[in-house]
Amino acid sequence: MATLKELRDERLRKLNDLQTLGINPYPAGAERTHNNQDIHDSFAELEGSSAILVGRIVSIRKFGKIAFIVIRDQSGEVQLFWRRDEQASADRGQSELLQTDIALLDAGDFVEATGLVIRTQTGEESVEVSRLRLLVKSLRPMPTKQDGFTNKEERLRRRYVDMNVNDDVRQRFVRRSKFWQATRDFLNQNEFTEINIPVLEHTTGGADANPFVTHMDALDQDFYLRISHELPLKKLLGAGFEKVYDIGPRFRNENYSDEHLPEHVAMEWYWAYADWRDGMKFMTDLYRHVLQTTFGTLQFKLQNFEIDLEKDWEEWDYVQTIQDRYDINPLDCTIQEVQKALADNKLEVAKTENIARGIDKLWKNIRKDVVGPIWLVNTPLFISPLAKVTPDNPLTTQRFQAVVAGSELCNGFSELNDPQEQLQRFLEQQQMREAGDDEAMMLDIDFIEMLEYGMPPACGLGFSERVFWIFEGVTAREGVPFPQLRQETDEVTKTIYPDIKF
Repeated sequence: MATLKELRDERLRKLNDLQTLGINPYPAGAERTHNNQDIHDSFAELEGSSAILVGRIVSIRKFGKIAFIVIRDQSGEVQLFWRRDEQASADRGQSELLQTDIALLDAGDFVEATGLVIRTQTGEESVEVSRLRLLVKSLRPMPTKQDGFTNKEERLRRRYVDMNVNDDVRQRFVRRSKFWQATRDFLNQNEFTEINIPVLEHTTGGADANPFVTHMDALDQDFYLRISHELPLKKLLGAGFEKVYDIGPRFRNENYSDEHLPEHVAMEWYWAYADWRDGMKFMTDLYRHVLQTTFGTLQFKLQNFEIDLEKDWEEWDYVQTIQDRYDINPLDCTIQEVQKALADNKLEVAKTENIARGIDKLWKNIRKDVVGPIWLVNTPLFISPLAKVTPDNPLTTQRFQAVVAGSELCNGFSELNDPQEQLQRFLEQQQMREAGDDEAMMLDIDFIEMLEYGMPPACGLGFSERVFWIFEGVTAREGVPFPQLRQETDEVTKTIYPDIKF
């Protein structure tokens, strides 16, 4: 079997032959009158008429003076029927090929074909080529499923190859696009205004996460990549907007897992004069709309979980759930009791363990087995530094979290808008940072100043593309088109480009 270098060298030879003929193997543009799938979907109407198609060559079969070329565009595949015409001519300056040049083509090349829509003698819906232009000469052969392109690391590194070989992977990202478009449409239909906010922040907040740090030369100051959209969007509420949202990337300098990536896309919305109960009802409707639009169903089998999003959502009380499972009251317990519960359940007990982090680990140990859909409510104040307290129990907050198939799918609450109380909670978080908790929130004094001018009562919520990953049934890295991986250069590439210092 020929090596990749040998195959590439052969294609380079063909490239040289094409250029010798006066053909530009990489022209700037192309024409097209129909997508490939149109030939099949509208064959009865198109038969006998002319069409111009484009696409990547999937296969070439030649039988004497007749050739069959299958090309693929985003819509699908179609067969080209190319008969040798001894009287034919080709405008080389327009990158046109003759049928006698077919040996210079390979699977993976891009072409533009003009011809009549016909049905071949074997009944295949095809286009009989009268003019063929080369659009791109590929230098590396595209693997096929038969070649065994199954190495997971290789597939993630060369996702553009993966999507060519595995159409189901490409369709995944069509659905991902639909997911975000349906989210945006639902918010817009409910009179929310999309406002893009900065990614670079002097002080980052709105979540418990370790941030990335970068430096801005123009100001000669360090900035953080945002870990959340929250605080700038709430500043917009203070500016007079009543319904705002943003969809875009956020960055959390933490480890990879099946549900987490350091960079991922997220959405947050904020709704003035609404509370957590309004938000809970709104999100139930949003989930149903977005998932039905994206997947065409509200019933899912996710791992061992059977999920039905049409049924009524249960409410679970956070405090009661912890108490029932571990026999400790999270609102009135010691760090020693929390550490014992962690150890008894074979969970990590960190040196810098505090009650807030420990209780959160205990909840996550319960969460992994929750079928859902449920709303988790009455979260303790000490792990909800941006939420309003519950009037009849000031140790808990008006917070709601969706849990489905063992995962938390969103986080919302009645927003805290008392500047003095918010400052006190920031100071408590600052103490946690100084004690070694790098994920505790930073004190954002500009946000406090905004609250002193006044921010209306509001509900706010955020979710990440983890929602899509869960219902798509894939891990985080499989759920994004180009996941970050440790940079590596394979030995074949080093051989192909000997003059480059890698």
